[in-house]
Amino acid sequence: MKLLHIDSSALGANSVTRELTAAVVARWQDRVSGLQVQYRDLDANPVPHLTGRSLAKADPAEVADAEQVLKQFLEADVVVIGAPMYNFAVPSTLKAWIDRVTVAGTTFRYTENGPEGLAGGKRVIVASGRGGVHIGAPSDFQEPFLRHIFGFLGIRDVEFVRAEGVAMSPRHRVEAIAAARESIREPVLEAA
Repeated sequence: MKLLHIDSSALGANSVTRELTAAVVARWQDRVSGLQVQYRDLDANPVPHLTGRSLAKADPAEVADAEQVLKQFLEADVVVIGAPMYNFAVPSTLKAWIDRVTVAGTTFRYTENGPEGLAGGKRVIVASGRGGVHIGAPSDFQEPFLRHIFGFLGIRDVEFVRAEGVAMSPRHRVEAIAAARESIREPVLEAA
């Protein structure tokens, strides 16, 4: 079984989502024998944002990296993503990664009946860290976007491990992280 671990926070050791993704991955490593883990830190090693040069495949190094990003995603059975909320949405580095795995003809296609996701059968676990409380609020452009994009790719098993309100007070941060850790489900692939 293969697990792809993606972190996108710019906060390094102070990151809530990095702490939560590490906890999720550790649980999988403890419970799934022979688990293969690949890791990408989108802050330290970002995927370039799409540009005209990207689409024209003008830079061979960028093309090779994009192909590797897509390959890792396609081969993964489980994808663990650290997604802090920046300005009510995901970090631009995570969006750039999503742009590289959302590929017409490979992870989705359009049919006479509408779009069809081609990347199903995976489990996606999103570790979400938010300074305020946004769940179910109109200010949440993070979770609905991630649910929609992975659903568009055919992935129905999308789970969120949320730490809400981590900037409200030190005590609230500790309690939110503890509650998020408690919400981590067991690493069993369920039918997608």
